[in-house]
Amino acid sequence: MNMSFYTGAVGAFQQQQRMNVQANNIANVNNYGYKAERATFHHLMYGNVVGIDNEDLPRGTGTKMVKASVDYTTNGYQETGRTFDFAIVGDGFFALYDPNTEDISFSRDGAFMMARYTVPPDEDAEPEIDPITGEEIEPQPTEEWRLSDNEGRCVLDRMGNFIVIDPQDRKADLDIGVFDYRIYDGMLHADSGRFSPIEKNGDLYLGTGEVKRGYLELSNVDLAQELTKVIESQRAYSYALRMVQTSDEIEQTINGLPN
Repeated sequence: MNMSFYTGAVGAFQQQQRMNVQANNIANVNNYGYKAERATFHHLMYGNVVGIDNEDLPRGTGTKMVKASVDYTTNGYQETGRTFDFAIVGDGFFALYDPNTEDISFSRDGAFMMARYTVPPDEDAEPEIDPITGEEIEPQPTEEWRLSDNEGRCVLDRMGNFIVIDPQDRKADLDIGVFDYRIYDGMLHADSGRFSPIEKNGDLYLGTGEVKRGYLELSNVDLAQELTKVIESQRAYSYALRMVQTSDEIEQTINGLPN
């Protein structure tokens, strides 16, 4: 009886986890470059116990959502005509450098912008001499415009350098890098549709995808499919709770029987 109660409780909790994945997909249905996640389940523990006449009897303790697998398929592109919108046709990711954490993440969302950054002087920069007073002038920070996402990260070119933009020539061709991994499984899905690689993804290399200006990649979330899965999860959740309730009622009945 305790096993049925436990199995029902675990099932209800795991269906709640599944609905969280579906809710996140629905929330990002209109976010460019977003890749939908799929809940993957696996049994917790299954085996056999020895019954009457040494017969093997199966036992189990339910299932668990082990991970949310990412669907990397492409669902099409939208033409925007904007100067700093880019899409990758084919495989690969844009590389984004975070100046605050110095981390590099990868994304298919090419909705970029021109942002101003303060560049500190080089550590070995020599001071200048004032031609009038002869005094030394310490090197001062400079400012430059870089291609950036909407959250302060810098887009990298094929050589891993920042992409500097001339404000007077915003439509000039930009050498935007496309990077790729041979193995996608296990990449960490960060916020804003970004991905962070792990060791199992292998070495980073230049991707084969072509950058197309004035376009953005659409989210690959299928809203109809997600709503169908939400209904499935809700029903499975209610059935699991009903199992818990029934197990509790049976146990109460047994405990109430006279000795």
